Amino acid sequence: MFKRIFVPIDGTPRSNRAVRAAVTLARGHKGTITLFHATNLYHPPYVASEGYAFDWPPQSVFRKEAAAAAAKLLAKARKIATAKRVATKVMHTSSDTPARAIVDAARKARADTIVMASHGRTGLEKLLLGSETQKVLAHAKIPVLIVR
Repeated sequence: MFKRIFVPIDGTPRSNRAVRAAVTLARGHKGTITLFHATNLYHPPYVASEGYAFDWPPQSVFRKEAAAAAAKLLAKARKIATAKRVATKVMHTSSDTPARAIVDAARKARADTIVMASHGRTGLEKLLLGSETQKVLAHAKIPVLIVR
């Protein structure tokens, strides 16, 4: 256990804390880290008028910009891990269900542990928005370490 650590990130300070915790865990167990980021699927505003349809931005532009943003975010997190000499891989996908994407990607990466941040939502905000962390906990078949 703790040899193949999977770390979903979103670029927030809490997410970066999870990366640092995963690095510490990986170093202590001579493990590796897979950093993961999921971007939203393409859902353009759509305008139809007199037989014409427009989607803006075009899907190709959206995907290119999303991939570039993900690469930048993953590179920043990777820098944290490689500075401590921890072997690191990166994964990126698009999904409208981040928790499902995390669980599926962790399985594909053959991870034995997920380390992720909790954003600390409570009360009505948690009820309305849901908690991706809670959903991962409910569906993951491997241990999940939550970093606050």
